[in-house]
Amino acid sequence: MAVPGDPPNGTPDGTGGDDDEFRSDEYRSVVFDDDFVRAARLQEYSAQERMGEHARAVRSRSIWSSGGTAPRTSTPGRGARQGMLLVLLIATAFAAAVYMGLRNPYVPPPGGPAQPLTSTVVPLAPTTAVPGGLPPELFAESPAADYRVGAAGITLPAVRRTHHFTDVQVVTALSIAKDYLVQSSLDPDVLAGSATRPVRVLLDPDQLAQFDRSMTSPSGDGRHAATGWLVRFDPATAVMADSRVRVNGTLAFEEVAQDVLEVTTDHTFVYAVRPATGAPAAAEGASLFTVRRELRLRFDRDDLGARRLELASAYVMAGPQDCSADPAGGFRPLLAGAGPTTVGPAASDPYASGHPRRSAGLCGVLAPSATPGAPVSPAP
Repeated sequence: MAVPGDPPNGTPDGTGGDDDEFRSDEYRSVVFDDDFVRAARLQEYSAQERMGEHARAVRSRSIWSSGGTAPRTSTPGRGARQGMLLVLLIATAFAAAVYMGLRNPYVPPPGGPAQPLTSTVVPLAPTTAVPGGLPPELFAESPAADYRVGAAGITLPAVRRTHHFTDVQVVTALSIAKDYLVQSSLDPDVLAGSATRPVRVLLDPDQLAQFDRSMTSPSGDGRHAATGWLVRFDPATAVMADSRVRVNGTLAFEEVAQDVLEVTTDHTFVYAVRPATGAPAAAEGASLFTVRRELRLRFDRDDLGARRLELASAYVMAGPQDCSADPAGGFRPLLAGAGPTTVGPAASDPYASGHPRRSAGLCGVLAPSATPGAPVSPAP
């Protein structure tokens, strides 16, 4: 009987059959006896256990290797170079965006709605009886003798560019301001109180609600006086006796913010009026009524493109009027032959050049020099 480890056909010729002779002494130490083999325990490890600490068989496609080192199967230094290239591209794109932002001439429009108008309307009471007569004679004897007629009296100043507005934009702002003065101070329908649209279409949309309330429910609260927005006569008191209104004044402009251009206007308007009742051709029924308007108009780039404006503030003096009359809804002139009434605390001359003296209260005094027949002062 063959023993384990013997050749299938027996022991080859020339070799001994003894196990001790077959096994060389040098292999004796690695031969296990039968008891050891039977006692040996077979244990099969799982796939995860067989992997042990070995590297992953599939190379990662990430440019960043785990632990800060490149995968063993990748080219040494390739991941680091790819990472540096990506960082460089991002930095270049960011620098280009910043540069283009600084070089871009576009200026963003201002945020927020237009501010509401603040207005002050001061009636000027006469110190003497109101003179009457024919309009040409009254104008000739008044400080308005040398004033121009209508829109010709509203002249534009010399134009120059500002830091953020071109000369064309400045001219546009000044022309819109002139249009507003013409429509709000000279339009016959606006003066008669029968129209408001010529003025309304020139206003910033954010101010339309305030304007509409001022027209329908005028109030002397500093926000809703119709006469803060425009010149309007109470149709029950007076009407125009001559359509040729005398005008004199100035316009100025200033950049008050990077995206805001401000135009200030200071004009004196002299109207010939007569009683609302009676014959239109009454020879001695006319008298003069003077309105001094100081307005502050603001424009952003959207306003210039749409040919509109924001009326920021208005300071108005008008007379002769009775200080007890509320001028918020419309002016109520004291007509020819009316005597002096309650007077205010200080005299104000609406014809004075520069900034006239403003009344500290709600009523002022029409300076004697502003009355027809008084010595005529040079036109400013």
